[in-house]
Order: sequence, then C-alpha cells, then structure tokens
Amino acid sequence: MTNEKAVAEKLLQVGAVKLSPAKPFTWASGWKSPIYCDNRKVLSFPYVRDFIKSELCNVIFEQFPDASLLAGVATAGIAWGAMAADQLKLPFIYVRPKPKEHGLGNQVEGYFEKGQKTVVVEDLISTGKSSLQVVDILRNADIEVIGMVSIFNYGFDIAEKDFADAGITFKSLSNYNTLIKLALEKGIVNSETEQVLMKWRKDPANWEGMAQQ
Repeated sequence: MTNEKAVAEKLLQVGAVKLSPAKPFTWASGWKSPIYCDNRKVLSFPYVRDFIKSELCNVIFEQFPDASLLAGVATAGIAWGAMAADQLKLPFIYVRPKPKEHGLGNQVEGYFEKGQKTVVVEDLISTGKSSLQVVDILRNADIEVIGMVSIFNYGFDIAEKDFADAGITFKSLSNYNTLIKLALEKGIVNSETEQVLMKWRKDPANWEGMAQQ
C-alpha cells in the first residue's frame, strides 16, 4: 500500500500544498480554505514526479488488478494518467469537461471499447462532484468504471457519501488528516492551529478563517 506520510512530505517539499489558516484561500465555490493543493507543481520536479507516478501505479496494480484502461481527468489528471498508463502498459483516454466544440465533438478522447474495466485518474478529490461527473460521462459511453485513484483528497464526508452512493471505490495516495499531522510534527503548524485546520475539514462550507475561531 502507499505510504501516505511519505507522499504528504513530498507534496509539502515541492510546495504543491500550501497552508495559510490566517489568510485563507477562496475556492471557486466561494468556500474559505486554509489549504491550497496544486499537484501540477509536482510535474516540475523529476524525482518527486517519478515517486508519485510509482505510487499511483502501485495502487492501481494492487487495488484494481482487472483494469484494462486508464482515464485521465482534464486537465490536471491527464499527465498523471498518461504516465501511469505508460508504466503499467495500459491504454489511456482522457475526459474533457465538456464536448469539443469542433471536429468530432468528442468529450472522451482516445480509443476504447465498450465494457472496458476502467480506472479514473484524478489529481485531487475535494467534494467529489466533478470527479463523479466524469464517472457519469464514462458510464454513458458504456465504459465500466471500476474505481478512481487520486494523489490527494480532503476527506470530506460528502465525498465519501457520494462515492458510496455512486458505487465507486476510490483510493488516494495521501489525505488531509495525514498532511496536517505531518505539518504538526515538522513544526509547520502548532497544536492550536492544528485544531483550527481540523475544524475546517469538518465543516468547510461555514468556516470563515482562523480569526473567526
């Protein structure tokens, strides 16, 4: 199985994850967040990139041995999915957020066969809404989605519930709880800040920032 702590350490090392409870980030949803995760940064660091790729491949190989196709989620999941497919010697496709507006109008790009057992590759799972939309797109194309892997997830209850309702097993290389524990160990945050950070994860929609705690 993947080493969640080692993955979290690599993400912190290259600045893919930033913690800022005093000056929270604002997500597209309008939520205030003390954390920002940008796994695209990992692509710029060859040795860390190789480590994350290998961890993804290990999870796919161990958890989804029947997979015959990998599907990357545009745009951040495309590079990771393609690298994993190359190492595992599996076919690869990717899913656009909306159908192409010219040419063939494809939303699923690449060659696939109906009924292929497919693992979706994501970089990040937050609420799970956009990830599950990709599952629906693939299912509508008669592709059998057997699971999803991601580099990181926030561990929101709503994501756990919605994935369970959709019948999708998902595995992440690391997660919010592991990262915050590591940040405490390394002295990046203190115990008081840790409590604030964990409070955000329990109710992100209503969290207003460290000053409001």
